Amino acid sequence: MRTFDCPKCGAPVTYDPSAAGSTAQCSYCESQLALPDELRGEPARVISQIDINIGPQVSATASKAIWFLVLIPVFIVVIVLAGVFGAISRITRSLSPLTSPIAGRGGPSGSKTNDPANAFASVVLKFGSEGIGPGMMTDARSIAVDGKGNIYVGEYSGGRVQVFDASGNFVTQWMADPKMPLRGLAADRKGSVYVAQHGIITRYEGATGKSLGQVEYSEGNGFDDVTVAPDGGLVCAWYRGRDDIVRFDVEGKVVRTIRAAVSTAADRSELNTRVAIDGRGNIYALGTFSNGIFKFSPDGKFMNRFGSPGHQPGQISAADAIAVDGKGRVFVSDTKGVQVFDSDGRYLAVFKPDGVASGMVFNDKNELFVVARNKVMKFVLN
Repeated sequence: MRTFDCPKCGAPVTYDPSAAGSTAQCSYCESQLALPDELRGEPARVISQIDINIGPQVSATASKAIWFLVLIPVFIVVIVLAGVFGAISRITRSLSPLTSPIAGRGGPSGSKTNDPANAFASVVLKFGSEGIGPGMMTDARSIAVDGKGNIYVGEYSGGRVQVFDASGNFVTQWMADPKMPLRGLAADRKGSVYVAQHGIITRYEGATGKSLGQVEYSEGNGFDDVTVAPDGGLVCAWYRGRDDIVRFDVEGKVVRTIRAAVSTAADRSELNTRVAIDGRGNIYALGTFSNGIFKFSPDGKFMNRFGSPGHQPGQISAADAIAVDGKGRVFVSDTKGVQVFDSDGRYLAVFKPDGVASGMVFNDKNELFVVARNKVMKFVLN
């Protein structure tokens, strides 16, 4: 029997050099030790790992077998994941017609839009650029269309009203009051244009800009917006310490006044009301401070409020304009783009014009015209 000191803990380890084997175990620290080799002068050492030497022929075969065994689970995982995500993709595609706003058919040619955000509407006409020359704009916020398709674009400052034909070609321009902001603009089917400035609504001959007089109202100035009803009358937003909506017939006579229209429903004063009317005579008021849309029946009764402050779909943030199409759908422009609601206020979709839609109007073909500061766009609805 022989003894050596454990190289790890120093405890004596006894071994029999004539016995088979080249290792021993320290009874104190239980380390596995390689026995000393007296012939080569090597001391005992702690075995940290056991090396298994495989012959060259066996080594290559074993190596391939090991890699094969390792890769089999990897291939299985990849195949399973591919199947799962493929199924999810098929389910998503099958549900997309149900979850997307409305499938896009594109413009008149029938080509589909490539922009999912504009699946509801497609641009078929666009004109205008930055400037003060003919056909150019600086701060256009109002737009109107007459029965012949002529397009009228009003600039907020300077009182300039430009006239374009139905194809967007510049025809002429004329000036309203150059000293006051142009707050509202509307056109009837005969080509008369109504301009709201300084609380007054003035009627002009659209082709020439000739003034045809003011719309008289017994309670005085205070008009902030105007739109033309299907019967040729007017619906106007009026404010003088109270936000009213005033309805005129085609002869210019007051037929209805909705007093404190927005503030009564919103329980707060509304300083900037935009108005629209549908084919049945229902009136919609957009409260830009209240961040809501308020619906009134033709006889002036409050029917519904929809929209609320916020940035989620169906909520309103920094609204600019409102319009109603031939199907009774309500279009409201805000920071998200143009949001679309049905006549009962249910959110349908949103699409994004190029720029902020400061003014909107529909023509008789149910095409939407949008003015965005220095450009005009015409959309067809899909």
